Amino acid sequence: MKKLFTLITLTAIVFCIPSKNDFNELFIKVSQNGSPTVVSIISEKTEKYINPFFFDPFGNSDPFSPQERKSQGLGSGVIIDKDKGYILTNNHVIDEANEIKIILFDKREIEAEVLGTDPLSDLAVLKIDADNLSQANMGDSNNLEIGEWVIAIGSPFGLHLNHTVTSGIVSAKGRSDVISRANFENFIQHDAAINPGNSGGALFDLNGDLIGINTAIATDGYSRSNAGVGFAIPINQAKRVMEDLINGGEVLRGYLGVMIQDLDENKAKVLGLDDKKGAFVTMVVEDGPAGKAGIKEKDVIISLNSKPIESSNQLRNDVSSMRPGETAVFSIIRNELLQSVSVVLGKRPGENSISDSYKNQTKFDLLGLIVDEHSNGEGVVIIDLDVEGEAYKNNLRKNDIINEINRSEIKTLEHYNNEIKNYKSGDVVMVRIIRDGQNIYEAFEIK
Repeated sequence: MKKLFTLITLTAIVFCIPSKNDFNELFIKVSQNGSPTVVSIISEKTEKYINPFFFDPFGNSDPFSPQERKSQGLGSGVIIDKDKGYILTNNHVIDEANEIKIILFDKREIEAEVLGTDPLSDLAVLKIDADNLSQANMGDSNNLEIGEWVIAIGSPFGLHLNHTVTSGIVSAKGRSDVISRANFENFIQHDAAINPGNSGGALFDLNGDLIGINTAIATDGYSRSNAGVGFAIPINQAKRVMEDLINGGEVLRGYLGVMIQDLDENKAKVLGLDDKKGAFVTMVVEDGPAGKAGIKEKDVIISLNSKPIESSNQLRNDVSSMRPGETAVFSIIRNELLQSVSVVLGKRPGENSISDSYKNQTKFDLLGLIVDEHSNGEGVVIIDLDVEGEAYKNNLRKNDIINEINRSEIKTLEHYNNEIKNYKSGDVVMVRIIRDGQNIYEAFEIK
């Protein structure tokens, strides 16, 4: 009797395993339902340029006067409200465009207007006037798991390949420092093939829910095509931006008023911490929300509203996802003691205003820079620099990565600080920087 029971149980389990056809049906269904919600976007802008080879035999034109030419860009978008005609896409797809044309799944071509853009999240919302639209079902990107299957739909390389469907798995979550440290990045990394033209397109889970907006790819630096590493903005992050853009055309973000960085092993050891989780406060803006509430330099923020903080990037994103006027309760460690601090968040000012507020309190180093350790441990990244200084005048810029000074390899902030101690005003330094995957050398005199 016992053997019979075992046989029946195992048989039941075998019949519960999905068949190959069942698995295929999931992809087919998502592709069929998702494709009508994805659009192709043609953006056209007018550029001015000078053609030194232009010659007018009649002498009516100045050969060096600016001339105009039109250029086109191609991207993708997702319909998020079929009744109001709202389309979500990347800001870089339509940035500076004079005309924007939407091509629907059924081949209709419709002019679009811009409701709002947000360069810091690289998102934009467009509006079209059209009937019989299909909209994507919003998912919950917080529930996405590493290893989960995802499906991308977009227009890689051109309109002749529009509504291309590719699939892959989620490779990682919470990726940052992909495009720019100035942006709010919390990317889903996946290996579904996406290429130029996929920007702004949809990333679906196997339930057919929209869980991301495809935005960027990582390559070897020589090719613009897919190398198996793609990045999508999580839909939960996009929802918050969408609401503000639709309601007011501007994204209102919470503002704490601190400069922060990640902890490394040495900092954690000096501060008496057991691990490197949290955000280390390196500066507090005078009269800012954090300063008024009592947060101090060298505090380590380990949670926000009871949610653990793993890194400085997470804290930056989480604070910015809150609205001005909201109260944020931080758990901090100060002098090895756990404390709680409540802060009424302010409204995040423009990036130039933030930079000025730091500049007024911060002394640039000998090279006229403020640097931080890069996340990959291969140098230091420039987070600010004196625009009147020699480094700026000699082509160094924010987000450049310095990995060598006068033949001395720079891997950490400690390496950098120790190296610049060897120089004084009047010395000449040559630095090697990485920008957009390329090595660049610049030399200048320290003044």
